[in-house]
Amino acid sequence: MKPIVLKHAYLPDALTVELRERYDLREFSQMSDADVEAIAGDITALVTNGEAVVTRAFITRLPALSLIAVFGVGYDGVDVAAARERGIAVTHTPGVLTDDVADLAIGLMLATSRRIVAAQKFIEQGGWQQGGFTWTRKVSGARLGIFGMGRIGQAIARRAQAFDMAISYTGRQPRSALPYRFVPDLQQLAQESDFLMLCAPGGDATRGVVNAAVLEALGPQGILINIARGSVVNETALIAALERGAIAGAGLDVFTDEPNVPAALQQRDNVVITPHMASATWETRREMSRLVLENVNAWCTGEPLITPVP
Repeated sequence: MKPIVLKHAYLPDALTVELRERYDLREFSQMSDADVEAIAGDITALVTNGEAVVTRAFITRLPALSLIAVFGVGYDGVDVAAARERGIAVTHTPGVLTDDVADLAIGLMLATSRRIVAAQKFIEQGGWQQGGFTWTRKVSGARLGIFGMGRIGQAIARRAQAFDMAISYTGRQPRSALPYRFVPDLQQLAQESDFLMLCAPGGDATRGVVNAAVLEALGPQGILINIARGSVVNETALIAALERGAIAGAGLDVFTDEPNVPAALQQRDNVVITPHMASATWETRREMSRLVLENVNAWCTGEPLITPVP
């Protein structure tokens, strides 16, 4: 008999098909509470995505659960502590999406600083017939501050070196092997940056740390880029900073209450927004799917997990 695997949230169609072929796949979105309760004692693995929430209470409902496989590098929506208390393994898909996220981060930095989206609208709305577009901000040679120097932060830094940017960073601790300047305080990093790039993980430790004080420190010439988690930024403070010109602009791929994006962040010439798409290329999503399948297969066969959550 095939193990029962619960698909808890959206997954790519190809991954869903593969899971269904290999396992007895049940779809949470198509089940009532009674349906879940009827098989709760037989569900041994749960596959979810990086934006979904898996609470302690939900984990408690599944007494036979032994694996939570996350399609995504972020897993802050999963109560990992509750899982560990129960001996439930948690996996994710790091590494394979690093390049895509770093690429989009650089794209957002360029698009925001050079106001590329606004420039296209300027042409489409006939503005060029009336005169030239407003001057924009230079990226090459500027100061880049990176909050979170993990895999993605380092990939962004390598790309930024090609723009001759002066790179500084902050995080939980300095990384002595890296050639970039460590700044111990986020507010100080913002004050010393032209672009503040957010790459830190989500969760309680970073919730709302980019607040009004940090944005004030970034200053009226500074630009914020967020490809981390929406929760890292106090969105109300960000909107207020944009409206009063406390910062020059923002490039955002993530938001506090996705997919709901505040109207105040839309239709602004100095803000570029994308729908949490940093890792959404065909190539990377195939690799993420492969990692999920390999983790679930390793769990089923008693082999070491490929990418367990540290």
